[in-house]
Amino acid sequence: MRELAPQVLGAVLRRFRNFSSAEDAVQEALLAAAIQWPDAGVPDNPRGWLIHVACRRMGDHLRTEIARRRREADYTIQTPHDDQGSPPVDIAENPDQDDTLLLLFMCCHPALTSASAIALTLRAVGGLTTSEIANAFLVPEATMAQRISRAKVSIKNSGVPLEMPSPRERVERLSSVLHVLYLIFNEGYASSIGPDLQRNDLAHEAIRVTRAVRNLLPDDCEVAGLLALMLLTDARRAARTGPEGELIPLAKQDRRLWDRSAIVEGVALISNALSHGSVGPYQLQAAIAAVHDEAQSNEDTDWPQILALYSLLKRMADNPMVTLNHAIAAAMVYGARTGLELLASLDADERLAGHYRLAAVRAHLYEMTGDHAAAISQYRAAAGQTTSIPERNYLIDQAARLATHRQ
Repeated sequence: MRELAPQVLGAVLRRFRNFSSAEDAVQEALLAAAIQWPDAGVPDNPRGWLIHVACRRMGDHLRTEIARRRREADYTIQTPHDDQGSPPVDIAENPDQDDTLLLLFMCCHPALTSASAIALTLRAVGGLTTSEIANAFLVPEATMAQRISRAKVSIKNSGVPLEMPSPRERVERLSSVLHVLYLIFNEGYASSIGPDLQRNDLAHEAIRVTRAVRNLLPDDCEVAGLLALMLLTDARRAARTGPEGELIPLAKQDRRLWDRSAIVEGVALISNALSHGSVGPYQLQAAIAAVHDEAQSNEDTDWPQILALYSLLKRMADNPMVTLNHAIAAAMVYGARTGLELLASLDADERLAGHYRLAAVRAHLYEMTGDHAAAISQYRAAAGQTTSIPERNYLIDQAARLATHRQ
């Protein structure tokens, strides 16, 4: 259902051009499937079934609106009424068409700011909750809920058709599209909320759709860079958790569990991309991931090269997470004290205020200096700030380990 939901929404939007109503209709169709399929079985064409039911719901909604406005004479709406019937003709003729890519570009609408377009697309394409999206943007959940609601209203009031953009418009929207896919993958690779460290369905869907974007734009180096970054990062998935789902940090992972085929593909992609055209942020992040993945052990990691790459990335992107990772790399090259000094600049950054990652990194660096009391305090602070249960448990364990060591 997660894979089909954006495809169904894209198909319904393509037909009815009303985002909010289409989203409601798709949710109703998914609910109908969740109720009926366990007993009746999954249909031969589940996508067509969902589209058919969602279109029927849209028809019901439109008829209600037409009656309310007394415009029956101006509209004729004909939709099937049997949830088990054949899908509409235009859907049946293309049962294998995947509208996810269409929906992705449609949501990155010119009437929206980049931040609003990305938030709306994360909701529609990624299926992320408002809370998860708020975590990705480092803003309160209420703020994000208002942003998504305003985005839908802006599209409705803009008068700009909600349809697949032209090739030129696709290029204009590409930056937002790639950022959406990046955030969906990140939520899949390291879930910000709940009992699971990873949500493989989200990560795999982000990779699948990014491959589709690359097929659409095969010469774009940033698209290749993003796909490489996802592959090189996802390659470590099997080694990131222990038998009980506990977090295993990069330095302690069993690298024999890493997916070597994904690493080979990712390294080939980024190597080719870096040799063509200008270098962008996703290419630099992929290059950093490649340095990690090509190291035979944690001790063999080329930290000076990683620091140089983060220094370039820091000049390109005003992102506190980049600054945070740059400080980690600097600590590995020049010592933990240097890293702690660099972290001081983030204390005044509202985007990272109260975020567990800042306290967690500071704790690790204090531990490296031997200041275990400060490290324990920061580990506990980070544990209280994260909404990820595996992250919280890991941070609590680190604090307990150091406390035991001090006794």
